[in-house]
Amino acid sequence: MKYVDAFRHPGAARAIRGRIRELGARLAETQRAVRIMEVCGTHTMAVARYAIREALPRNVRLISGPGCPVCVTPPGYLDAAVALAGRGIAIVTFGDMLNVPGSQTSLARRRAEGARVEVCYSPARAAELAAREPGAEFVFLGVGFETTIGPVASLVCRAREQGLGNLSVLCGFRRILPALEALAQDPEVAVDAFLCPAHVSAVIGADAYRPFARRHRRPCVIAGFEPLDILLGLQGILEQVLAGEARVDNQYARVVRSEGNRKVQALIEQCLTPVDADWRGLGTLPHSGLALRPEYAAFDAAVRYRLCVGQGQVPAGCRCGDVIKGKLTPPECGLFGRACTPAAPVGPCMVSSEGTCTAWYRYTRGARP
Repeated sequence: MKYVDAFRHPGAARAIRGRIRELGARLAETQRAVRIMEVCGTHTMAVARYAIREALPRNVRLISGPGCPVCVTPPGYLDAAVALAGRGIAIVTFGDMLNVPGSQTSLARRRAEGARVEVCYSPARAAELAAREPGAEFVFLGVGFETTIGPVASLVCRAREQGLGNLSVLCGFRRILPALEALAQDPEVAVDAFLCPAHVSAVIGADAYRPFARRHRRPCVIAGFEPLDILLGLQGILEQVLAGEARVDNQYARVVRSEGNRKVQALIEQCLTPVDADWRGLGTLPHSGLALRPEYAAFDAAVRYRLCVGQGQVPAGCRCGDVIKGKLTPPECGLFGRACTPAAPVGPCMVSSEGTCTAWYRYTRGARP
């Protein structure tokens, strides 16, 4: 705890906040406002929990992006998973996926009706179940960014080595950089800089963002999740903006290396290949998803069960797509806190523990956007 406490020191936080206010005042002299997007869902939750948004100058706007993998997954993927469960196939998934609404229903409701849906903390659990019950069919829901993709790729390799013919993966993987490319070019969002995701960066490395920062002239800072991490990251971004610079600063060097995790990168490349993918709110982005390579097709649930994963239908009135894109804040959705709550979520942003709507509902209702 002493290590963590050092990144929550009130005196240090006040000093950094003072520096941010100074930088904000200098920006105000040029009549400049800055929109910074925090991409990671864990950042979103920390920003809300520690009231960091409320500590910023009025001309520094911190908006949330598509950093929650559950939230960006289109309802059509859930429809496919629900259909598999209805066919007597056991679904193995992380808990966040249970209550995410598909076009008609959710896995939680399907499980209440008798379908087998196993919640796990590690993809390895799917291999354990498949080995223990060779007469049953198991499908693991492969949803996530680069942080999660590595362990699922390891699961596929393990299934192949052990000859687990009753185990497959329904791929719903997403790559973060194509999403940043789309956001940087979208005039509706008008993002000036990015607070880059820490977990993903530990895999892909700080160097992965450098061509993006140069190409789009957007400052990028990789920061950890503690209050001082985030405040220092925002300070670094504002200093770049005032200096007219656009580079990648790695302020999370205690975890993130320039080259990333080469072992995980190699594992992902061995098993998966980039494909176009649909994102809730962002549409279809080229090469933004990952699918199993042909040599691993025996473990691809979409191939094995001849599934066509479509876009599905978004619930009426749900604005999760616009929230994910940073176009609006959760309170600007007419359902937020009324028809849509954590106890009765309409959209995935109110389901996931990393969802923007969950963060606002839990910590910042009534605060300024």
